[in-house]
Amino acid sequence: MSTAHSSPATTHVPSSAPALPIADDVLRAARRLKGIAHRTPVVTSRSVNARVGAHVWFKCENLQRAGAFKFRGAYNALASLPADAQRRGVVTFSSGNHAQAIALAGQLLDIPRTIVMPNDAPAVKRAATLEYGGRIVTYDRATEDREAIGRRLADSHGLTLVPPFDHQDNIAGQGTAALELFEDTGPLDLLLVPCGGGGLLSGSALAAQALSPGCRVIGVEPAAGDDGTRSFRMKSLQRVDHPVTVADGAMTPSLGALTFAIILSHVADMTTVNDPDLLRAMFYLWERLKLVVEPTGALGAAALFAQSVTSGAEQIGVILSGGNVDFDQIARWRRIL
Repeated sequence: MSTAHSSPATTHVPSSAPALPIADDVLRAARRLKGIAHRTPVVTSRSVNARVGAHVWFKCENLQRAGAFKFRGAYNALASLPADAQRRGVVTFSSGNHAQAIALAGQLLDIPRTIVMPNDAPAVKRAATLEYGGRIVTYDRATEDREAIGRRLADSHGLTLVPPFDHQDNIAGQGTAALELFEDTGPLDLLLVPCGGGGLLSGSALAAQALSPGCRVIGVEPAAGDDGTRSFRMKSLQRVDHPVTVADGAMTPSLGALTFAIILSHVADMTTVNDPDLLRAMFYLWERLKLVVEPTGALGAAALFAQSVTSGAEQIGVILSGGNVDFDQIARWRRIL
């Protein structure tokens, strides 16, 4: 797979940016989500443990409402809005999982929601977004700016823009997945977390700070979309415009200002995996653990099986971030292998 053009982005969080969420915000989000979000299972496998030489715990967010961890942040963000903002409605932009999450959360809270989605979004994610009552506005990923479209819709219709990752309440909600994992397993040595825009990764790092401060939290990206890894190494935001990867949920061009700041402060390391290894990990989860996980959701597992960042860890957590598989893509994925 080829990597699209990469470039530096802004270097620092602007002084006018919202305050960064903290571990207490994750704890508050957990209380708000109790009885709303699924408390997803934690799965172990003797075969996996033998393969990597450690005890591995998989947090199954592929079994979350709307099929991904994104429901946690979406519901927390929408439920935190003032009543007048809820009445007017929200707009967001997403390639799929956040779109579904906002659509479902808005349905539960009776909030109108408009979702800006690329015209090449996986069909299964588009269909679910519509079924949850979301209004979809499509755009061309290669020629149009989804954020600019979202801001324009927000300004012209009086909507609240709820971005997919760079948002205080969104980050705090995403962190509840790792919070539950630590509650179920106790302290871990290592936590592997898929990374696109960094909402799940930064929220997981805040959860680790609260419940497992000795845990090394590592973000995992597709090699073609390595903006977060390069940003972490260079200490300035980097971009990859239109990365070509099977991990459609990690095709964001860069980390956000908030997520980048948290990652720099609380994440131990970043790493990448190539698409063939990612697909092999995904199919292994399907075949051996009977867990239907999408390519983006298997990023952490792919890094686990590569064992490049697991040395010395005896207790390892892996977040399986989503399970919204477009089965029409299986033949194409097999050709990549």
